[in-house]
Amino acid sequence: MHKYLRAAGFSMYTKKKDIDKLLDLLERQPSVTKCVQVDEESNVCEMRAEVAPGLGISIVGELNEEGNFEREYYFPYLESNVVGSTEECSVQRHTEKETYSGMVDENRVGITLIFYIQNFLDFREKMLDKEHHSRSVCFSGMSIGGKVLLPIKKSQKQIQKAKVSAKERSSLIEAAKNGDEDAMETLTIEDIDLYSQISRRAMKEDLYSIIDSCFMPCGVECDQYSIIGEIKEVEKIRNIYTKEEIYRMKIESHDLEFMVCINSRDLLGEPQPGRRFKGQIWMQGTLNLVPYKAGPMDQKR
Repeated sequence: MHKYLRAAGFSMYTKKKDIDKLLDLLERQPSVTKCVQVDEESNVCEMRAEVAPGLGISIVGELNEEGNFEREYYFPYLESNVVGSTEECSVQRHTEKETYSGMVDENRVGITLIFYIQNFLDFREKMLDKEHHSRSVCFSGMSIGGKVLLPIKKSQKQIQKAKVSAKERSSLIEAAKNGDEDAMETLTIEDIDLYSQISRRAMKEDLYSIIDSCFMPCGVECDQYSIIGEIKEVEKIRNIYTKEEIYRMKIESHDLEFMVCINSRDLLGEPQPGRRFKGQIWMQGTLNLVPYKAGPMDQKR
């Protein structure tokens, strides 16, 4: 069973035989079907079955010689149209099967974001022939456990100051990556001061009144993160098969915006815009592919 199947509203499907019956049903009525010829003898086909607006199950397999679909694996997905990053994205194929991970050096978060690529067939079809490149990435996350936290009260002046500080820190990180020793020293001093401030405040204040937002890797899998972020938008959707209710939320953490879905049974608290979401997510991403444009150097060649 896929760990995040319950995030799509299938919390009651815990046995393999039940999941197989569900996948057989979804294969008969897919929303989208796509097939890409890998070479003369093999192909990759994907069937997407939408179970709620923007939420569904992707079933991936191969067409055999008789033209019948042979299922290999599946994964739940959450679509997103919120552009999270415009940084350069690198892609690597997983060893086991025809799936891909994307990697983006996002200075706002301060780490290399690794995510599971949803539209891997588009990448397989277009990017490998060097005709397209990724202009931006839309992020989404699936969660099977989370809490709603109250917001930290801030004045408008504090909010503006935090935005300016975030931009300055992002510039310093970029300079440090390029070998600027002064930027490295400034970042080190800032981290020491920040650690000192947190240590003093933690003796008298609650931890979540100090930490406004958080985005850090969690567990042994590269595309899972522990996050705390502000809820910007909330929508309650319903799985058309199980009738389970799912919260679909737009989250902002470290100036990074993305969509998150979670089964209402797995969320503690009532999500509202302005409040914060704390939980562990499986990060997915959709590459926005655009035709490659030759630069001046390419034209000279």
